[in-house]
Amino acid sequence: MSETSDTSTTTAPTAPDEEGRNANRSTTPGSEGFKRFIGDGWAERDETLPPAREQAAHAAARRATVSAAFPGQRLIVPAGDMKQRSNDTDYPFRAHSAFAHLTGWGSDSEPGAVLILEPTADGHEATVYFRERAGRDSEEFYANPAIGEFWIGARPSLVHVAADLALATRDLADLDHLLSAVDTATLVVREADAAITERVDHARIRWAAETALSTNAADTPFSLEVNAEHEPDAELARVLSELRLVKDDYEVAELRAAIDATQRGFTEVLEELPRITSEVRGERVIEGVFATRARLDGNDVGYGSIAAAGPHATILHWTRNDGPVVPGDLVLLDAGVERDSYYTADITRTFPVNGTFSAVQRQVYEAVLEAADAAFAVVRPGAIFREVHAAAMAVIARKTAEWGFLPVSAEESLEPENQFHRRYMVHGTSHHLGLDVHDCAQARRSLYLDGELAPGMVFTIEPGLYFQPDDLTVPAEFRGIGVRIEDDILVTADGAENLSARIPRTVDEVEAWVRGSRG
Repeated sequence: MSETSDTSTTTAPTAPDEEGRNANRSTTPGSEGFKRFIGDGWAERDETLPPAREQAAHAAARRATVSAAFPGQRLIVPAGDMKQRSNDTDYPFRAHSAFAHLTGWGSDSEPGAVLILEPTADGHEATVYFRERAGRDSEEFYANPAIGEFWIGARPSLVHVAADLALATRDLADLDHLLSAVDTATLVVREADAAITERVDHARIRWAAETALSTNAADTPFSLEVNAEHEPDAELARVLSELRLVKDDYEVAELRAAIDATQRGFTEVLEELPRITSEVRGERVIEGVFATRARLDGNDVGYGSIAAAGPHATILHWTRNDGPVVPGDLVLLDAGVERDSYYTADITRTFPVNGTFSAVQRQVYEAVLEAADAAFAVVRPGAIFREVHAAAMAVIARKTAEWGFLPVSAEESLEPENQFHRRYMVHGTSHHLGLDVHDCAQARRSLYLDGELAPGMVFTIEPGLYFQPDDLTVPAEFRGIGVRIEDDILVTADGAENLSARIPRTVDEVEAWVRGSRG
């Protein structure tokens, strides 16, 4: 990649992350003649404003719900900023999911942006603050590798984003005045941007101290420590998380599109099996093939892909993906395409490398499939979320007991004080899905695990069986076999829809899929 050090021989502003990284390597010309020459001779920009994007109306409705939950309180929802990977290189930017949900801004979000909901007499006024692009006559344009358009490409203007999101915008420089006015009623999404959170904490401490000095210490609303746990902020996080439990029509459509792209990625992996099996690190080829589809059809993968062949399939979060793919083994592929809107699929399929399950592999696979189908059968409005897991576990306990792996009967193993069958499946069966692969994670237990299912909820069903290579509680022929089947489920008005049902699931379907993809 090109050098990103050319900043310090001019007076061009630099982002904080860039300062000091390459001060001794800069070669950017600083003469007045050069500045005049590079600032002139550019074509006029196309300043045509876009129509509001599809998700803008949905985001406005979500902001209205949040506004009603926190009357009279200033709410700060940062997008977050770039994160350093090494020296002057950063990880690809991804805005915080709460920011994306409330603005409709996805993969084209600006790093450092902040959504402010400022209280008014009848609700809140919403404004997105972000760094306005510099003119081409500015040194920032050509000399700042962090934000200069010469380095990173075209950036949107304030008026462009205002039209695109149907949302008021202001320059990020104006945020300083607002943050200086923060009081102890102001709330912030703490995890989104550490620097913003620290500034809010300091401002709240200052406000509390000034209140105590001007009145009576006993009248101070509360005291704060910088970066300490703050229950009102946690309440904001809970509300924002719970707001995502039920998806609107736009969100469901995006999830469908993410699943369709994921299906294409899985099929393309199977088409590359000859190359995959010929490489020492065949799992890396699987990962790369799927990542290519994710970048073609979306923003990226929604999480680190698990491409686990042979005994690696027994490792629940195997993301090293550096092993061989050997005919006769199974491959467990857990992957999902993330759309530009950030909505992600989360699918797992387990398939035989040579296109045919062995007798023991088939036995394990069909048990997992039975557990998945049993879990799906209980999904309907009004059911309790944990009942989905319970239905899958009843099958897992019965099967492992029938095979002689448990020290007690299936019924005894299902007792809360036993759970011996969980040795072979220690994870849960389901989690909500959306902007985050594990969506709505800060929702209260009463609305999540113990909550009633409602139309519009989307979650996974993903039972599995994992027999570690050195597990002496199972016969030798089972050791090293790992199987997971994961689908994405939508709760409907009268039941449920398996959104990923088109991706082969049964033994016969999977075998035909593998053989057909290989020609």
